[in-house]
Amino acid sequence: MDMPAIIDVEACGFGPGSYPIEVGLVLPCGTPFCSLIHPQPEWDRWDTDAERAHGIRREALYMYGRKAPELARQLNEILRDKTVYSEAWTEEGGWLALLFGSARSKRRFRVKSLRALLSEDQAAIWDPVKERVATELACARHRASLEARVLQMTYARTLEITRSPLCGAAITPTRLS
Repeated sequence: MDMPAIIDVEACGFGPGSYPIEVGLVLPCGTPFCSLIHPQPEWDRWDTDAERAHGIRREALYMYGRKAPELARQLNEILRDKTVYSEAWTEEGGWLALLFGSARSKRRFRVKSLRALLSEDQAAIWDPVKERVATELACARHRASLEARVLQMTYARTLEITRSPLCGAAITPTRLS
């Protein structure tokens, strides 16, 4: 089964002034990549609710985060000419655009909505399957590479369930056990 490359971007919050703080991805072969992002000087907003959700302190971004030019170069090397899928591609695409703009670099890969890959049957069972996968992986914190792994595994699981001859015409969340 061919798996899609999945990307997830975590941010300091939502709305105007938000910026990326972590990018994570999982390649089709299952290889993960994750990096914290060193904030640009003009990226000064900070949302303590986002900090609690991610478990990432602002100080960690300065200590361990990659600077925009280095990270943009690395992402382009890993994903050059590939399509990567995102569950929240409008927001995450915007944060990637901000990252690459700050790096003064052109993004050399495409970002598309994960929803474009899903059949209607997969979409119908997505949320409960995703919850189960997250529980199985014991996702205590919301981190980018772990979220990308959850999304890729959810895609695989929903595909497997919907292709099963036992599935029948009606697929409901109660039949996921």
